[in-house]
Order: sequence, then C-alpha cells, then structure tokens
Amino acid sequence: MSTIDFYYDAASPYTYLAATQIDDIASRHGRSVVYKPMLLGKVFEATGNRMPAAVPAKGKYMMGDLQRWAAYYGVPFAFPKVFPVNSKLAQRIGCVLPGEQVGQWAREIMHSYWVEGHDIGTAEGIRTATERMGLDGDALIAEAEAEPARTRLRTLTEEAVERGVFGAPTFFVDDAMFWGCDRLGLLEHHLGHARAA
Repeated sequence: MSTIDFYYDAASPYTYLAATQIDDIASRHGRSVVYKPMLLGKVFEATGNRMPAAVPAKGKYMMGDLQRWAAYYGVPFAFPKVFPVNSKLAQRIGCVLPGEQVGQWAREIMHSYWVEGHDIGTAEGIRTATERMGLDGDALIAEAEAEPARTRLRTLTEEAVERGVFGAPTFFVDDAMFWGCDRLGLLEHHLGHARAA
C-alpha cells in the first residue's frame, strides 16, 4: 500500500484539524498515513516563515477561521489557555513510539491540547494522552528526554525542510506536496487521479 507522509507538530491548530480527516481520506484511496513529527518553530527559522498569530491581523482572523473549519469538519475545538506551547516533549514521544502507534499518539496529544486544553508542554499534560493509550507516561517521558529521541526529531525536522516544508500540516503524496488543512480537498482529488492513472 502506498503511503501519505504527514509532517506534523501538535502545537499547530490547523494540524489538529487536518489530523481529524487525513486517515479517512487515505483509507478511501487505499493509502496509509505515515506520521512524521517535526518542530514547526525550527521549520519557521529555517525557511523565514512565521506563525500566523505573530502577525496581528492574521492572528485575529485565525480565531474565527479555526472555529469555522472545526464546524465544517464536524469536530470539537477549543483554543487552549496556554498558547503557543512548547511541543518538544510531545514531538519527541512521537519519535520513540513504534511506527504503528505514532498516528494514534499524534491524534491523542492534539485532542488533549486543542479540545481539552491540557498544557502539553508539561509532563503532567502529556500523561493525559499516555494514559488514554495505556502507555507508561513516566517511561516514555524519560525516553523522550534522551539523546536518541532528540536526534531523531532534529533529523525529521531537517528532512522536512529539505523536502520543501515551510509550515504545518504538510502532506506528501509521492513527490506532490500539500500544505494546510484547507488543501485536503486538493490532496484527495490528486489521490483520485493517481488511482485512475
């Protein structure tokens, strides 16, 4: 089965919205999703980009835009009190879990932050998601703080930049790149044509 590469950062609200949809889209087209954690802040630094909230007019617009997208997708959304959040620990956990659990982890940690408002920059905020998955939070946090996890996250972030990523969420269908939760329709259209070819 062909895959869709999904470069994500749990700190991104549009990434949360996209994560509620991408697995169903992939399934409809006989694909699987490979979740690839990265650090969006480092991607911004490398590409000269900035988070929308850093631009006052964009930040103001974003509040309503996120609510409209959540309503459009029919998913819960609540802007957290802690924003922006340091997602390094959450992203490193995505680097130490077995491949088949990374997608579930990404969805759980984003639900914890973008629906329930937990501070995922803290160990306590992380444990809510690990408990729901039946994982040993303390062991995972310790592993995520070790150098192999740090190196893996740096490597994936550099890989994302090398492939042309400048924001999140970003998806690759083979060599075709799609950025943003509002490009999922185009991504699915592309998948339909790829199957027909």
